[in-house]
Amino acid sequence: MRKYTPKDNVQGKAYYTDRFWVAPRVPRIDVEEGSHFATVVSALKKFAKESYIEVGQLIIHIKPTDNISVLSLLKEKCGYTQCSELSAVDYLARDGEFEIFYQMLNITEAKRVRVVCRIKQGEAIESIVPLFKMANFAEREMFDMFGIVSNNHPYLKRILMPEDWSGHPLLKTYPLQGDEAASWYEVDKIFGKEYRDVIGPENRDPAKIDRYDTKRFSRVGYEVPFGADISEGEKENPIEYSKTIMANYQKSSKQLKERR
Repeated sequence: MRKYTPKDNVQGKAYYTDRFWVAPRVPRIDVEEGSHFATVVSALKKFAKESYIEVGQLIIHIKPTDNISVLSLLKEKCGYTQCSELSAVDYLARDGEFEIFYQMLNITEAKRVRVVCRIKQGEAIESIVPLFKMANFAEREMFDMFGIVSNNHPYLKRILMPEDWSGHPLLKTYPLQGDEAASWYEVDKIFGKEYRDVIGPENRDPAKIDRYDTKRFSRVGYEVPFGADISEGEKENPIEYSKTIMANYQKSSKQLKERR
């Protein structure tokens, strides 16, 4: 068994820094007086730490302890009866915090409001399931992927990963191809740890393709026996199609011309 080495911030530095275009920051626009969003900001003025417009939607920053009060006002007073999405963003390496956001929709006015708050690692936030039933699965996913606990959630368990999974895959400290625990998970569960040396770790790199692999890839036109050694090359096998199944399109076109 390989020794486990901690990953402090495996995604902190990109492997390639000169290949990708960096988009400029989305401009922030002040809320216009007398607009629909101005009435929303007025209704939430005692909770809003900061508010502005981005890409046509209102962004409101609040304290994490005020999430229930703010979302209740948006739902009951401002017409935002639907919470279409909620999740988190990992800013632990940069700010030492998670950013939690609630995407609210006013169907009548066709307007969107994003409510944003910050929490420290290890802190919890109040569940909004009593206000919006969709938060049941969304908060479970946030717990599964980030490890963020929603207090008073009716059933806070993992929803995508197995219950005994190690770590939270959407943390930026989590390796893109999984850590050592992930590479041995299925081997340990199905066969047992004593088979690690026999089977080997799971390959979770989707970009890795072995040219000479004859076990996991089909070789159309170059068929060889399962697990055969093709390091010296393989012979081309002509592809044969069934004459009883394949249609003769040339014949069909002649018949079509005759009918015309």
